[in-house]
Amino acid sequence: MGHNLFHGTIPFSIGNLQNIRILVLEDNRLSGQIPSSIGNLSNLYQISIAQNKLEGNIPVSITNCQNLQYLDISDNNLNGTIPDDIFRISSLSLLLNLSRNSFTGNLSWDISKLININKLDISGNKLSGEISETIGACVSLEFLYLQENSFQGIIPASLNSLKGLQELDLSRNHLTGEIPKDLQSLDSLKYLNLSYNNLAGQIPTEGVFSNLSAVFLTGNNNLCGGLTELQQPECRTKRKSNSSAAILAIIIVTSVIISVMLAIAVALVYLRGRKLKTTSLSAEPEEIGGLMSVSYTDLYNTTNGFSGDNLIGSGSFGSVYKGYLTQMERHVAIKVLKLETNGAAKSLTAECKVLSSVRHRNLVKLLTYCSSIDYKGNEFKALVYELMDNGSLEKWLHQDDLFVKLNFLRRLNIAIDVASALHYLHDLCENPIVHCDLKPSNVLLDDDMVAHLGDFGLAKLFLSVDGVSQGQTTSSVGIRGTIGYTPPEYGMSGTTSKEGDVYSYGILVLELFTGKRPTDQIFEGHTNLHNYVKNSLPNDAEKVMDPALLLSKEKKEKSVLTVTKKEDENCLMSSQVDDDDEEEETDRLCRLNYDKVRECLVSVFKVGVGCSNESPHERMYMGDVVKELHFIRSHFVGVRIYG
Repeated sequence: MGHNLFHGTIPFSIGNLQNIRILVLEDNRLSGQIPSSIGNLSNLYQISIAQNKLEGNIPVSITNCQNLQYLDISDNNLNGTIPDDIFRISSLSLLLNLSRNSFTGNLSWDISKLININKLDISGNKLSGEISETIGACVSLEFLYLQENSFQGIIPASLNSLKGLQELDLSRNHLTGEIPKDLQSLDSLKYLNLSYNNLAGQIPTEGVFSNLSAVFLTGNNNLCGGLTELQQPECRTKRKSNSSAAILAIIIVTSVIISVMLAIAVALVYLRGRKLKTTSLSAEPEEIGGLMSVSYTDLYNTTNGFSGDNLIGSGSFGSVYKGYLTQMERHVAIKVLKLETNGAAKSLTAECKVLSSVRHRNLVKLLTYCSSIDYKGNEFKALVYELMDNGSLEKWLHQDDLFVKLNFLRRLNIAIDVASALHYLHDLCENPIVHCDLKPSNVLLDDDMVAHLGDFGLAKLFLSVDGVSQGQTTSSVGIRGTIGYTPPEYGMSGTTSKEGDVYSYGILVLELFTGKRPTDQIFEGHTNLHNYVKNSLPNDAEKVMDPALLLSKEKKEKSVLTVTKKEDENCLMSSQVDDDDEEEETDRLCRLNYDKVRECLVSVFKVGVGCSNESPHERMYMGDVVKELHFIRSHFVGVRIYG
């Protein structure tokens, strides 16, 4: 309904259109406020109500639209502060455009939550304060426009983290300080506008700064240097006003300070060593991130004595029970470790160290732990997580007793969720983390079928030394992983790597869409799941896909496939059809849907094959995987790709 002459207000009753996917009312003459009922449209992928005369605040209820990928409310008369919650809509990936309104206040630190956003435009408002350093966490950004506001302070150095940034406009603000030299290392940057600020100091000369047609610096009167074509004054070298005696005094004071600091450091290391030697095995609460512990009695009572009725799964390191902790007022999953298994106790330390220091919507949340003695006097250790109502991905892929199977879109969403979690662990944490045991049984699904990556018993932390990742073991369990998912290079060396996780992810994706385990009996000799799929591309992809992706008309006799919006978009369900015309139309829709599934399936298989290449150097980067899968999903659901 865009680009018309509609006037009046957006009716509150628009909130009744709960199955709507796209709402376009841009370029009209609509006035009044954005109705709060828009939050009822939880299935929306795109909202475009730009270029109207809307007033008031952004309704907080809009954050209920957790499937939004594209939000444009620019060119209106909106005011007030930008709600922090709008930056927590993690599904926003294509565009967030709030430009040319009258928003005030600071740029929220929660902007770091937009890790998937491609284009962000908040220009032409009345925002003030500093540009938050947390913007560097928006690693998918390619277009960032913050011009024509009242931002102060320095240009955040964290912009150097936006490796895919193509356009950056910070012009017409009140920014001070020097131009970060690291901006010249952004190879993708093709347009940079810093004009009309109060910047000073030397202009870099490399990267985007070497292209005079790509850089705009007008209105910064204290800049100097740069390319000669800029005709800026030369940077003056500061005159040395210190005498040799003063310089000598500085050297002496500095040396004394360094010596004292070294002495303190040596003393701390010595005391720490003595403390570790005198600490017993049961003193793990000090090692696991300050999590609140829970008693053995609490866990015993909530599981009815660890009854088999409450058992929901088991693995090599322990058994998992469900229960309800009254002090947390929530249902939980309790992983009781099998301490007789070699490395099980140390897997608790590894998992706590990892999960207590990371936060991501696609990681299982560790709530608490227990390190105690049971009623028989034996050592007892357990980890307590949030309960995932729909169990593991392994169950959904390979248990025949499940009446409902995962359709194409649900599988694609799961693949995106797991890729997002890995991208976060590998590239967005302060210290990168390698999972080391990625497989379907370690991917858990909540009641909304959102995937969460869990089981970090084999995980390793990586510390950066001079820009190079150095492995640091958080567990002495050893690198085992799981047969079929472990990369081939792990068998030749004990060194773990991000590329190893990427390989496991590629195998998981291929299993997700073929329905075949990598250890299936058909993979004998030199055949494996990677080659099985690779050899089918591009023309025979449907021959290797999981038949459950599309319900068969022949198996349902008089039933036919219909496209419904009760579940996911383009979700295929079975229903009875009596009318011949309706059956003919339904068959037509099914053929269209099948063609789209087949087309997108080829693209997904290429991602899985690209991640599971035998050579680590030929595998995809997880940031690129996330972008590619988002693109495939947008194409599948019919959302227009902008930019």
